[in-house]
Amino acid sequence: MTAPIRILCLDDARAALTAADGAPVRLVSAPDAAGSLGVGGWRALLDQLAAEFPGAPMTAVLDCGDAAGHALAALALGILDISFDGNDGAAARLADIAQAQGARLHRLGGVEALDLRGRRDPVAACRAWLAGHGPDRNQGFRNTGTY
Repeated sequence: MTAPIRILCLDDARAALTAADGAPVRLVSAPDAAGSLGVGGWRALLDQLAAEFPGAPMTAVLDCGDAAGHALAALALGILDISFDGNDGAAARLADIAQAQGARLHRLGGVEALDLRGRRDPVAACRAWLAGHGPDRNQGFRNTGTY
């Protein structure tokens, strides 16, 4: 799987999927996006991407921060990839719930994500990022950038 690309809006996701051109791609939301965008907003973004890029192989991780309630709401809406950085006990329970639903819980850390903010040509930036970052064996993501 490729190194992740942080998406802050639908246009960022479109740029990433266009650049991937059918290859598998990892998308990761902004930190705590479940609290700011909301899980319904992320679900709508995923639905729009599925309509525009049918069958595109992607992993799209919604960052739920340390809010277990946001993680549970995301799972209830069928979001298959969530990240959670709360305590280990809550993470273990969420991971069990996610697994029972065919979803995955990611813990942050270990992998740098491309931030598209301020890029004049986000598709070109994604292509360069994807070309320079081959298969990644890490299990989680580290969100980078200035917030």
